[in-house]
Amino acid sequence: MHTQDSTPAVRLACTAQGQVQGVGFRPTVYRIARGLGLTGHVGNTSDGVVIEIQGAPERVRAFPEALKAGLPPLAVLTGLAVREIAPVQGEREFAIAESHGRKGHNVLISPDVGICPDCLRDMRDPANRRWRYPFTSCTNCGPRYTITRAIPYDRKTTSMACFPLCPDCAREYRDPMDRRFDAQPIACPACGPRLWLVEPHDGKLPAETEPAPANMQQALARTANALAGDRICAIRGLGGFQLACDARSEAAVQTLRQRKLRPHKAFALMAGSLEDIRDICLVSVAEEALLTSSARPVAVLARRPGLAPDALAPSVAPDTATVGVMLPTTPLHATLFDLLGEEMRRQGRRPPLLVMTSGNLSGDPICLGNREALSRLADIADCFLLHDRDILCRVDDSVAAVHGEGTPFERTVLFRRARGYVPSPAPVPGAREGDCVFGAGAGLKACCCFTRGADAFAGQHIGDLESTAASDFYEEAAGHLMELLEVEPALCVADDHPDFPSRHFAKALAMSCGAHFESLQHHAAHAFGALAENGMLEPSLALALDGTGLGTDGTVWGGELMLADLGQTSWQRLGSLEPLLLPGGDQAAREPWRIAFGLALEAGDDAGKRRWHAERGPAARAVQEMVQRRISTPLASSCGRLFDAAAAELGLCTQTSYEGQAAMRLEQAALASPPLPAGSAGDLACQERNGLLTLPSKALFGLLAQRFREGAEAAFCARLFHEELARLLCELCVMGRERTGLSSVALAGGVMQNRLLAGLLTEGLARRGFRLFLNRLLPPGDGGIAYGQACWGARLLALGKAQGA
Repeated sequence: MHTQDSTPAVRLACTAQGQVQGVGFRPTVYRIARGLGLTGHVGNTSDGVVIEIQGAPERVRAFPEALKAGLPPLAVLTGLAVREIAPVQGEREFAIAESHGRKGHNVLISPDVGICPDCLRDMRDPANRRWRYPFTSCTNCGPRYTITRAIPYDRKTTSMACFPLCPDCAREYRDPMDRRFDAQPIACPACGPRLWLVEPHDGKLPAETEPAPANMQQALARTANALAGDRICAIRGLGGFQLACDARSEAAVQTLRQRKLRPHKAFALMAGSLEDIRDICLVSVAEEALLTSSARPVAVLARRPGLAPDALAPSVAPDTATVGVMLPTTPLHATLFDLLGEEMRRQGRRPPLLVMTSGNLSGDPICLGNREALSRLADIADCFLLHDRDILCRVDDSVAAVHGEGTPFERTVLFRRARGYVPSPAPVPGAREGDCVFGAGAGLKACCCFTRGADAFAGQHIGDLESTAASDFYEEAAGHLMELLEVEPALCVADDHPDFPSRHFAKALAMSCGAHFESLQHHAAHAFGALAENGMLEPSLALALDGTGLGTDGTVWGGELMLADLGQTSWQRLGSLEPLLLPGGDQAAREPWRIAFGLALEAGDDAGKRRWHAERGPAARAVQEMVQRRISTPLASSCGRLFDAAAAELGLCTQTSYEGQAAMRLEQAALASPPLPAGSAGDLACQERNGLLTLPSKALFGLLAQRFREGAEAAFCARLFHEELARLLCELCVMGRERTGLSSVALAGGVMQNRLLAGLLTEGLARRGFRLFLNRLLPPGDGGIAYGQACWGARLLALGKAQGA
């Protein structure tokens, strides 16, 4: 075979791996190949995208680099295997081949993607056939993970299979030069999903809750009017239902709080534009990039000082000076904001700003289906905006913040990893090809994780596994991810805690698959997760700082200095915070005054004892008896519980309505105080006790209490607490370095979501010459536990150490 100039033709076979299906990869290959004058074909397979190209040698050899340089926006190319094969006689064109698959694949599944500017323009053009159509998408945006049943990613394997294409959409779908070529969610008003509004009357649903001409008519416009009138709307979004109301209306927000049983925890917001977000928040360059990224997370931003009450309802986020805000994530949201903006302008009101929170009662999973929402949200929502595109798995909104901006440690910190990020992979260093491990996660902020060779796929945020519904959601999410990845674990790893539902599921999964089962201590999993993200297989120090995790000695841990070696799967506890008493066990986390009172009792602090007896009466007498007789009063080296005690002592939070509330109020108080001048701290020091390096938690609390009683402001005392704790943690790491000779430290655990402490700690350790390993891809809290477990398990398999049955 020769080219037109008689040069012998060359043919290459290429296999592209990574996030290369459902992201416009094949039309990009088509355009590049055609542009180079090449023949051949491209097609989706279970191994990735397979490409064969043929033509003049210099043009064929230019193709791989041209492809890498011209990737579509959502593609992630992790590998491009190239080999020369025999030319094909008589081939005259380049074509896109039919997809084909088999059991088992190496394809990366794309997360759901926020709406792109091109689709927004289509929807805002009255002359376009997709004007204000709430399911508009293309190869650069739209649903992926939440509508995908199997790989290869084709329309027949998605929940769009039941919507046959109209002639116009079919033409776009088949045209490689169109940006909607092979876009599986492609639809229009003539052939796509429908939207309708159900409005109960006197607490009763109407007879017709399915789509009908009456309830489909101007459903979005009527929803906008309802929101403008302070009503609460349940909206079926991308990964489940959301509850929305006017975020500028204190009455609407308070009503939502009462109905949702959520008295204090901050609500997420949605604004129609960056300008509207800037009206209420300070937005940096890095935060703007986060807000406008394809993931479109809820970004935690500093609130503008001195906002008028009609700019933002005070009860949106009563505990913090920050708010979580996102831009419209779907065409449905974008169109709703367009219509609501028109209504607000007609009424002479500010641009729309909505609460957009999970569609559930607090503690339950988000609602998925229409019937489920009409039943479970009947006592919360005043109306229901429904659609008929199936959602195959529940996925909540992701929550993130930028930490360390302007420093070497600038990074995105994920508080909740879900829509827009799942199921993007994270690395599994030192894994053996073909191995699969299941990481079960913890009991709070649960998620699961499967590895497939060198990739780890952490599932979406589930929440706390404290109800049957939450445990069912966990099993549903694990089953969907396992089916989509087409894997079966050889090893299942769970937390040491015997009562976690995630552990029970892991044991059952191991039994059904004939897999090994292993346990890993909670804080070791935190440490291994931070090390794995950074590809660290050598020994390192690790600080794991969180609320609680079962220790190997039967006590509660939560402030641990460890020697962790992911490469050899070993770990050792080197130090910890001095243990505190938790009168009432878990009840002490809900009533932090108990911990502060316990510390006063232990220290013989008469003033502290008098205070709590005066404030708590009979409850204080009961706690005193618990402490004196050591009844239901476990020990805890928990950093999170030390924060709780400090917040209670300063009168900032004596009783909580959600996890982390006391610590958040303490951080906010500290941020209201400037950095302390030199010499403000005491002379506290870490010590070695019974072979364990120990941070003096009780003395730190005593210093805080003393300064507060001497008349220092609560904000000053909160700042003192943060700065002294950070200094002592740095000192603990220095002592660990002296003992081990190691100058690297991983920082993990939920306390690392505290922006002030994390900043003080990273800066202090860097000044002392430490190399730091931080979470960036997974949450530092319990949402990253499953990943740490899975990476540790992958090394166990690689080393032949898996023993459990």
